[in-house]
Amino acid sequence: MTTGETATPPRRRDAAKTRRLLLDAAIQRFTRDGYAATTVRDIADDAGVNVALISRYFRSKEGLFEACLTSSVDELRRNTGEAPLSRTPEAIARQIAGPCADGLPYHLVLLLRSSGDEGADRIRLGLLQSYSERLAAVAGWSPGSPEGDDLLLRAQVVLAAAAGIALLRTKTGLGPLAQATEEDLVPPLRDLVEALLKND
Repeated sequence: MTTGETATPPRRRDAAKTRRLLLDAAIQRFTRDGYAATTVRDIADDAGVNVALISRYFRSKEGLFEACLTSSVDELRRNTGEAPLSRTPEAIARQIAGPCADGLPYHLVLLLRSSGDEGADRIRLGLLQSYSERLAAVAGWSPGSPEGDDLLLRAQVVLAAAAGIALLRTKTGLGPLAQATEEDLVPPLRDLVEALLKND
């Protein structure tokens, strides 16, 4: 350093921002390319950060995948699983009509697409189970209750129907479903939710 120059202080890393960049890049990569075809270097390059930061924040590729799935379930819970039953149809419609990857909502694609990795798929199925239990709980389900299995099955049918609606409307062009807005989807979804989950 020459006379008159001042040292530039080292740039502080914003850990939360870096973690979010990696998570967003990974969700898009895993959704588009699948688990097996995605490398940690791909994700780091997309996020514009050093690949070593994946190990720092997520331990491994599997740890990052688990974080992506958890983020997807959290997003679904925010919009559906934590809404009262009366607001669940609107929440599901919002998810179906949400940001898309290859025509399908990102969070649904990530949760439904098999990864080809046994450990990653076990995580994915566990989170789907957890989400369906949350949805059932909104309708009054609790573990060990006499009607528990039936109500949980009904919640899983609602979840399957929502995924099927998203798939059919984006992959087939079938009208009027493909052109339906979030508001258009609410009345039939309300009929479905009330028929399956509403306690009289």
